Amino acid sequence: MKKRAIVTDSKRPSQVDANLPPKAPHPLVGARFVLGVAQPSQLPAEGAPEIAFAGRSNSGKSSAINALANHSGLAFASRTPGRTQQINFFALRSGAMIADLPGYGYAAVAKSLKREWQDFLWQYITTRDNIVGLVLMVDSRHGIAQADVPVLADFVPSGRPVLVLATKADKLGTAAQRAAVAAIRAQLTEMFAPGAPNVVVQLFSAATRQGVAEAEATIASWVPG
Repeated sequence: MKKRAIVTDSKRPSQVDANLPPKAPHPLVGARFVLGVAQPSQLPAEGAPEIAFAGRSNSGKSSAINALANHSGLAFASRTPGRTQQINFFALRSGAMIADLPGYGYAAVAKSLKREWQDFLWQYITTRDNIVGLVLMVDSRHGIAQADVPVLADFVPSGRPVLVLATKADKLGTAAQRAAVAAIRAQLTEMFAPGAPNVVVQLFSAATRQGVAEAEATIASWVPG
């Protein structure tokens, strides 16, 4: 008996294709600047979900935001690290907001001014109920710094998701990249024994766009489509 050829409809995905996860959206693409806030009284009314981006000065925070938004001039990086004095809010297509927090931990800033900025940052992190997730930039070559600890200590116990981007990964070789991620995870385990299940650590490079798709997928899961 002659076997009949099996003809498939090219317009209909195969069962294998149907089981693949959908292509990750680009949640930050199309972001637009809304306002800069220098004190708590200027914060917008809590309503839209907010994603906080934080990191030490020179951690690559602005570059990461620009890479995720595919817009080289969206987030402004001061030529003098630690001089950005406000939280910058950006509106996303989904209706959510990005809160780009001031860089912290830069020694050249006067102690009184540094304390004022950091108090504002800590107040925002600990009291803002509509923050749906935190993206923390950590230089992959140095790991979690002492200045990062209060941010994590204040936010992680809330149970809300945290994405730690090990930035500037392009400056490390493959083995060093793996070691950097392992070291950051070990730091987190030590800080939050027996661990912090709501924290994801991944390599990231704004220069080579390494980790951009993975970060997009994580952030997209926090906000409406």
